Amino acid sequence: MAIGKESNTGAAASAEAQEGIDYTGKKIGMWLFLFTELLFFGGMFLLYSVFRSQYPAEFHAAAQEENLLLGSINTTVLLTSSLTIAVAIAAIRKGNKMLSLYMQAATIVFGICFLVIKYFEWSAKISMGIYPDSPALLNREKGDILFFSLYYVMTGIHGVHVLIGVIAIAIMFVYTRRGVIDRDNFAKLENTGLYWHFVDIVWIYLFPLFYLIT
Repeated sequence: MAIGKESNTGAAASAEAQEGIDYTGKKIGMWLFLFTELLFFGGMFLLYSVFRSQYPAEFHAAAQEENLLLGSINTTVLLTSSLTIAVAIAAIRKGNKMLSLYMQAATIVFGICFLVIKYFEWSAKISMGIYPDSPALLNREKGDILFFSLYYVMTGIHGVHVLIGVIAIAIMFVYTRRGVIDRDNFAKLENTGLYWHFVDIVWIYLFPLFYLIT
């Protein structure tokens, strides 16, 4: 009997150690992925800095055409969504499934709100003829062309990342409802939260570059 108990104890310890290794491996993998994303966005920020230093007056003038109100609302929306996903992760770690589900749903709603606001903002510019390779834009100063080209590329890529994040959180919501994610298995939700925080941080840099440089 003693041998059986020792064997069971050893198996449990081995399982816990394996879970620890898996959790650490998932975290490291996510951080490596975010590092590649950081390099990608860092290259675009560097490109923006180079062109802005060459055409400072044009960049400042073009930024005055941005909708500061909508940009500020979107910033508030994303910052709030960072709070809700953080609460969702903390709740599931404490075993509070319902609170985690509510906070995940709130994060999804905030993400969709961000994309809807960005859609209306883009639509307003496009209706004015300001979009890449448009005749109205090509007739403007080179600095203006570069500013709006970077605006569409950088905010567009960021918007795609927001959409991916919304889809990922929706999947985590389903997993949580089904019990796949719980207080003992929350690595997927935590990694999704890390991705969402990264998306929010990128916007915190994009917002002043395109809306506040005036």
